[in-house]
Amino acid sequence: MKIGLDVMGGDFAPEATVSGAILARDKLPEDCNLVLIGNKKKIRDILLREKRDPGAFEIIPTTEQIEMGDHPAKSFAQKPNSSIVIGYQMLQSGEIDAFASAGNTGAMLVGIGFTVKGIPGIIRPAIATIVPTITGGANILLDVGINPDSRPDVLYQHGILGSLYAEHVLHIDTPRVGLLNIGAEESKGNLVVKSTHELMKGSTDFNFIGNVEGNDFFNDEKVDVIVCDGFVGNVVLKAVEAFYAMIKKRKIEDPFFDRFNFENYGGTPILGINANVVIGHGISNDLAIMNMILQTREVIHVNLIGKIKAFFK
Repeated sequence: MKIGLDVMGGDFAPEATVSGAILARDKLPEDCNLVLIGNKKKIRDILLREKRDPGAFEIIPTTEQIEMGDHPAKSFAQKPNSSIVIGYQMLQSGEIDAFASAGNTGAMLVGIGFTVKGIPGIIRPAIATIVPTITGGANILLDVGINPDSRPDVLYQHGILGSLYAEHVLHIDTPRVGLLNIGAEESKGNLVVKSTHELMKGSTDFNFIGNVEGNDFFNDEKVDVIVCDGFVGNVVLKAVEAFYAMIKKRKIEDPFFDRFNFENYGGTPILGINANVVIGHGISNDLAIMNMILQTREVIHVNLIGKIKAFFK
């Protein structure tokens, strides 16, 4: 198994990415190889400074970097020797089994269209996020950014993707899928949500339990997967991040609130594409990078892409 890491991606790269790779290397099995894609000199300098053998990693040198503020499509086309472009090329050719990056999210999404593309039958891919619950478990929320405007058939497919992710990555038997709405009643919501409910009701593709509301986010007694469009999902995600930052600023210590720290999850796979791609937060530190790599290994290990392909075949 080979995991490609975009060493140049993220606000604190390459220090945080190489340090995170070192932490991950100590936790990964021997048959899992880390491929560090980026500035070779900087990578080696950090490894040697930390007294780590560069030979323990495969290093793929690059000479360009897609910055966080670069235009996604233009930079992908104009910087062919950047870590993101090289990473996608290696993923497409089968030289690596997965590609993980905390870099420019737009460029990561553009790269899908240029290389690995979407799984046939899936209208639009999705990004999911994990929401901790008060009982110690977790809910999955999707989409959280790719699709700000989603048709009912897209949301229906996201119910399938979220269910497969919950089953195979979080190991939840028969995940309960809910549709985010402003009320539990079928009659409530806008036209898109009402139409989506009609599609999901009686579905044999996943275990649909009906509408759920915002107060169901942190409770897994009712639902395991919450489906919404990317606009709403992204607002919820950013609100949760702001809530966690506020809690820490007020110096409130609580084990439950600590689970809101994105560093503990590291990254999330893009669901519905032909290869394993995991994206992390731009402000990822070494701990977040480590967990992004470990999350990537789990996605490969359970063959999530294969299971999604088989479902939509």
